[in-house]
Amino acid sequence: MCTAITYQTNDHYFGRNLDVEYAYGEKLIIAPRMFHFNFSTADNSKYAMIGIGSVMEDYPLFFDATNECGLSMAGLYFPGNGAYPQKVDNANNVAPYDFIPWILSQCATVKEARKKLQNINLANIAFREDIQPSPLHWILADKHESIVMEPVNNELKIYDNPIGVLTNNPPFDFHLYNLANYINLTREEPRNRFSQNIQLTPFSRGMGAIGLPGDLSSPSRFIKAAFTKFNSVCDNTESSSIGQFFHILDSVAQQRGCVRINGEFEKTAYASCCNTDKCIYYYKTYENSQITAVHLFHEDLDTTELKIYELVTTQQIRFEN
Repeated sequence: MCTAITYQTNDHYFGRNLDVEYAYGEKLIIAPRMFHFNFSTADNSKYAMIGIGSVMEDYPLFFDATNECGLSMAGLYFPGNGAYPQKVDNANNVAPYDFIPWILSQCATVKEARKKLQNINLANIAFREDIQPSPLHWILADKHESIVMEPVNNELKIYDNPIGVLTNNPPFDFHLYNLANYINLTREEPRNRFSQNIQLTPFSRGMGAIGLPGDLSSPSRFIKAAFTKFNSVCDNTESSSIGQFFHILDSVAQQRGCVRINGEFEKTAYASCCNTDKCIYYYKTYENSQITAVHLFHEDLDTTELKIYELVTTQQIRFEN
């Protein structure tokens, strides 16, 4: 399972936790402007992008990415709901594994993406016969707005996302509705609403947030991430902003051993934070809590070859003596 968020200080930030029980061979990938994607449509790439994903047969399978215009997108697991129709005539038939680069290589804003989505058929197209499409839904964001795209019942449903958060099941409209269950949560010291006939006073800090979920389910992570994000305070510096961004993701991270799936333990394999204004991609991994950064604009973006960085997964410790 996973969590994705947006965040705004002086700059805009986008990132996610990838929660999985086994590795996908994650790499940090830069796709330059002239890289040839195998889109089934005639669309050509215009924008370079940076993100994390797998590379198979010299082809990028992005889990999340940000393009040079600051438009960002991430795919999150959506089992039991995400389903793809077959190819159809008179539509842009796009494979799910190409959905992120199809949008990011051609669109500079969410507004532009909305227009392209009007004639899309997110089709049941496999990367290989032994690699069938995963059931996913996606968050797409720029500094002005965010949307969620969910392939349900042979239709790509598009939701405005004023929260700037996405987790997993149920569908996104449930998560928006479910927020009302937590309307009384506050970061302030709570007032006595129980009864005017009883004198009650808080005996601990943080009691205004009693009822804030702490479990690892998708609905609970959505609420926890939204509450933490909207009550988050940090300076407008880059260091403070990325530090706070990772603290928000840490509040919903998966610790290995707490969730077991088919005998394997789920964990937050990596957490990412991209400054979408400067196109600096920051990440840390489960084994390495030190933040690593790669700058998109420090690479040659007018080439045809992918630039691939191995993730730093060995714990980096600074000794003082």
